[in-house]
Amino acid sequence: MKLKNILLVVFISSATAILSVWGYNKWESAQLAGMQQQGKLPVNYAGVFDGEKAAGAVDFTAASTTATPAIVHIKTRTKARQATNNLPRGRNPFSDLFGDGFGDLFGSPQSGTIPEQRASGSGVFISNDGYIVTNNHVIDGADEINITLTNRRSYKATLVGADPSTDIAVLKIDGKNFPYLVYGNSDDVKLGQWVLAVGYPLTLDVTVTAGIISAKARSIGINRRQSESPIESFLQTDAAVNPGNSGGALINTDGQLIGVNSAIASPTGSYAGYSYAVPVNIVKKAVNDLIKFGTVQRAYLGISYADNYSEEQKKELGVKDGDGVFVSDVLAGGAASAAGIKKGDFVTKINGVTINSGPEMVGVISSYKPGDKVAVTYVRDGKENSATLTLKNRAGNLNVVKNASLIEKLGGQVENIDRKTATQYDLPGGVIVKKLGSDGLLSRTKMQEGFVITSVNGTIIKSIDDLKIALDKNKGNTVKLEGIYPGYEGSYGYPLNLGQD
Repeated sequence: MKLKNILLVVFISSATAILSVWGYNKWESAQLAGMQQQGKLPVNYAGVFDGEKAAGAVDFTAASTTATPAIVHIKTRTKARQATNNLPRGRNPFSDLFGDGFGDLFGSPQSGTIPEQRASGSGVFISNDGYIVTNNHVIDGADEINITLTNRRSYKATLVGADPSTDIAVLKIDGKNFPYLVYGNSDDVKLGQWVLAVGYPLTLDVTVTAGIISAKARSIGINRRQSESPIESFLQTDAAVNPGNSGGALINTDGQLIGVNSAIASPTGSYAGYSYAVPVNIVKKAVNDLIKFGTVQRAYLGISYADNYSEEQKKELGVKDGDGVFVSDVLAGGAASAAGIKKGDFVTKINGVTINSGPEMVGVISSYKPGDKVAVTYVRDGKENSATLTLKNRAGNLNVVKNASLIEKLGGQVENIDRKTATQYDLPGGVIVKKLGSDGLLSRTKMQEGFVITSVNGTIIKSIDDLKIALDKNKGNTVKLEGIYPGYEGSYGYPLNLGQD
């Protein structure tokens, strides 16, 4: 009997230990999802660098061999839908974010149906468990996202999250032990430095081109097409890129990811000399936040700044001359105000990084999150000062910003209509707007309370679940909500801009 008891105790102890190890491993895997482990190189680097730098700064063989397996071809499909924009947008001298097949989404026809869209872009593996970074504009509005690797294997991808402000999106495919690119440090990038652009241009197979860094901290205004709060501090290169390169890698000669290619300066939509990449320090921050929170935790310094003003504008606004970024205003209760920074100061450094322009300052701050402490050097009346401040979010606090669903962003209160009302008006279902909020998306339309939503862009809406799916598929775009007012004749339609904050 004693032997049986001893064996039982041993069995229970063993089982408990196994379950504990299994549970810990599952928890640890969740914590490490999409993350890179310091000092550990992926398989595509083995035998190429092995932790050592490439011998010869102008030999691109090792970097190209390392990078190409980690670059994927992204193909998307967007179903046909009813056009809802009233006016087409004019052409920007900077291309439609490479014009990867999504140019029409930025300038829809005045009426009619937008046919099914098929588009092509690039992406970069950033972890061995299948996380991929690309541009938001590559996958924006897509109903289906397919990934093809250099070995011709194909996968269906799911969208983890997207940030139109930086034009960054994160995708996920199932699997393990994928090759990926190690993050570099975009703050260390120098003018004149050799770089390689890797992607799938013009529907070709994976392609590598070379160039140099020709400028840093460029702001070209193109992200304003998809965000009301754009973040732009691009790396500018002369490496040849074309439609299809969007979301591909910009790497250094050590095979490290230093940027994600996003736009080109071109009057035709094809390569004409310059391309622009989101710096990897901004990319890395956006990726980590999208995986962990579903939305980017954006930090703010709490100042307004004057940049690129003419001499007349400077005189009118009282902008002084000096190195750094001129502080034209300080937000009450913001991080800068709490640290004693005032209007008229010049911000010259952030955590030791020299600041020469507004986009450069925005780029540096974008790599931090609310709650992070940064050392700011500023000049006042010719005297250099320093302060350590705690960055805050847009609301002026340190709270984590949650990824509100589009249903929540509508504002007010919506409910499924009752069966009696549906039967009375011969409807298969619908969603009634019981109450309009004061600051939601619906409040920006002419809709009245009591409106029953029966379709979105021609897709029948029977329930709140149907409405959520329809809105998510058109995230960032303008849609048309159609429906009825019970007791009134006829149907009504309201355009709704889902890209508004």
